[in-house]
Amino acid sequence: MSPLSPTLLVTGFVLTVPFSAWGNAVSSSEEDSAAKIQQLNQELLEQRQRLDQLQQQLASLAKPPHSGESAPSAIETSSMGKTTPWSPASPITIARSGGTYLNISLVGDIAVGASTKDNVGTVQMGGHDPSQRGFTIQGIEATFEGAVDNYFRALANVVYGLNTEGDSYFELEEAYAETLCLPYGLQLRAGQYFTEFGRINVQHPHSWDFIDAPIVTARFLGPDGLRNPGARLSWLMPTPFYSEAFFGVQNSQGETAYSFRNDYDDDSSHGHAHAEDFPFGRPSVETSVHGLKDMLYTGRYAASFDLSDSQTILGGISGAWGPNSTGDGARTQIYGADIFWKWKPVNHHKGFPFVTLQSEFLFRGYEAAAATVEVEDPSSGGHMDVNLPGETLWDWGAYVQVSYGFHEGWVASLRGDYSAPITNGKYESMLGEDDASRSERFRVSPALTWYPSEFSRVRLQYNYDHGDSFGSAHSVWLQLEFLLGSHGDHHF
Repeated sequence: MSPLSPTLLVTGFVLTVPFSAWGNAVSSSEEDSAAKIQQLNQELLEQRQRLDQLQQQLASLAKPPHSGESAPSAIETSSMGKTTPWSPASPITIARSGGTYLNISLVGDIAVGASTKDNVGTVQMGGHDPSQRGFTIQGIEATFEGAVDNYFRALANVVYGLNTEGDSYFELEEAYAETLCLPYGLQLRAGQYFTEFGRINVQHPHSWDFIDAPIVTARFLGPDGLRNPGARLSWLMPTPFYSEAFFGVQNSQGETAYSFRNDYDDDSSHGHAHAEDFPFGRPSVETSVHGLKDMLYTGRYAASFDLSDSQTILGGISGAWGPNSTGDGARTQIYGADIFWKWKPVNHHKGFPFVTLQSEFLFRGYEAAAATVEVEDPSSGGHMDVNLPGETLWDWGAYVQVSYGFHEGWVASLRGDYSAPITNGKYESMLGEDDASRSERFRVSPALTWYPSEFSRVRLQYNYDHGDSFGSAHSVWLQLEFLLGSHGDHHF
């Protein structure tokens, strides 16, 4: 294979047979039909000749330039001798060699607003949520994707952001390769990737219908979603409707495995245990991988049906199982069910109008191991040891959202969030404090979105939050999103 050449090449061709004209021809008289069919054959022959010319041109441009020759510029020359300027909808191709290529794109999300809570993080739990009064850089995401060869494609997402102290940070959201040619509808993916669990978890923030993440997914799957290095196998089943199963194995440690082997930012170094400092009232215990039982296992099944020419429904069930950080042998299990329904009339114009309904229900069982913690003794002013028993803590949560595309480029949305414990923890009464990470809370969020084009978005959103741990809060956020380069289709 020749080395990659740094070219910018956007070449396309569509071979079109005018079926409408064909239909008119066969319905005419025999003489007219013969004449029109001959004309169609002549047009098809000319298109084939033009395709051959384009293929020859593509082959010559794909070769590395000789010394003294410059690579093609951002404005390419078409087969008709005219210049075709690069379009924002076209991939930004920085390297191509034969059938391999590398495209890049950039998407940015910036929010501004305020909340009645001084500490905005109390109510905004997602890693890409607005995090402070004033401006928040929710993320500047660079995506690199392309074909490695005939067997693999690859993708990487690198995100730049600013924290509330104004410090810059980078994070690798995804970086994986996946197969292109496995038989029987199988596909293997390996690397760092978002786990197929429900709907929201696999989506990047620019695909969301709201500015922030739902409460329940941020609580159970983590502020930055459930993602870690690993591998997953998917099977597109041979059914008359869409039906796909996923099974994955990933590392179980770190903040991107929030409900599993997460050290919670090393809060245990504080030397004291309070329910407000440690989720589940216990400092994290450092554990290591001794075998397959210490990995994170996930599974999902999804199916989709067309209810009519204008209605489609998709549903799925998901599960995640693995160890957690409260002690050896302690494990976490999370289950989820999701549904998505969309109505779009047959005579729609550029996708409008439409109505979508989306909902997810999650349940989490967390085995908190027995632990001895040191807490403040209010009677003596010193400290005392408290022996916390082992217990399984069950929580649940859900969100329901509806979006109405009422006019081209305009979408009105409404979402309701709720999360609460199913079983109260004994540790809370023993420590005399409620665990804010499990306490009951809900949110109502109306939003209005305007798409000037497919490359920009302006969204206004209001949140009413209420929780046992903080009371009530009102927040208003305005978001601007911009996109440079191509981007893949959003998950249906």
